[in-house]
Amino acid sequence: MERKDSLKTEQIDALINLIDDPDEGVYGHVRDRIISLGVDIIPHLENMWELNSFGHSFQQRIEDIIHIIQFDTVCEALTSWSRDGGKDLFEGALLVARYQYPDMDELEVKDQLMKIRQDVWLELNDELTAFEKVKIFNHILYDVHGLRGNKKNYHAAQNSYINTVLETKKGNPLSLSIIYIAIAESLGVPIYGVNLPNHFLLAYVDEYNILRFIDKVTNPEADDSKILFYLNAFSQGTMVHKDEIRTYLEKINLGSDPAFMEPCDNRTMIVRLLNNLIFSYDRLGYPDKVEEIKILHKAVAQFTDQKVD
Repeated sequence: MERKDSLKTEQIDALINLIDDPDEGVYGHVRDRIISLGVDIIPHLENMWELNSFGHSFQQRIEDIIHIIQFDTVCEALTSWSRDGGKDLFEGALLVARYQYPDMDELEVKDQLMKIRQDVWLELNDELTAFEKVKIFNHILYDVHGLRGNKKNYHAAQNSYINTVLETKKGNPLSLSIIYIAIAESLGVPIYGVNLPNHFLLAYVDEYNILRFIDKVTNPEADDSKILFYLNAFSQGTMVHKDEIRTYLEKINLGSDPAFMEPCDNRTMIVRLLNNLIFSYDRLGYPDKVEEIKILHKAVAQFTDQKVD
């Protein structure tokens, strides 16, 4: 058994050594073969990168191959997540973050979320009203844990990566809403996202109409859900009146289409998260990242009713 494993490693190392071949045809064949081996080959590539004596070109090719493998892995995972219904919103956000941070410690990120959840849970009880529950959420998220909207660098790509948002305590309306929703869902509090044009809000749904809301998400022809009130996660969970939303929609010439004011599903939120990243990287002048994020966007959006370019 040891001989077999050693031989396999030797074969892999021999294949990796061919990365430095000056013939582009040979390199292309070797690259495709290595990529087909998937994420298991990455430790071998990293080891050869550190030990190589071939120079910068060899290292650059290894870096490119590693990136392709990691990108393909994220794309496949997002496709599977969306195809299966996108049930876990936080998992979808983690998959997006894995694009930029392939080596992030996902358990640590989840632990950061669970610490916030634990503090909220300790303050909740069944006798509280919806307003009282939101007051607790806002106190724990914004006062105790210090989450804030990143107003100084609103369009930064980091605002869309859930791991950096939890680490820096700064995010955009959508990323902060995802954290809010993930905690609320885990505690059985009916708070959902509202995909408002050019902004993102939260909606607290009447707990006695929750089944009707769930039916609405899967069946657009179902009766409208009863929303008690809206929240702005970017402004520390402040409440937003429905009339304010109508006025906002009229100002941007979208009228008062009720569809803009209804809760959306998880896949819609991840599609918007990817749209935010496309915008951020386009402003920063990273066309390669823009094209890659568009591929991830298509991977998720193909299973929704949203437009896929």
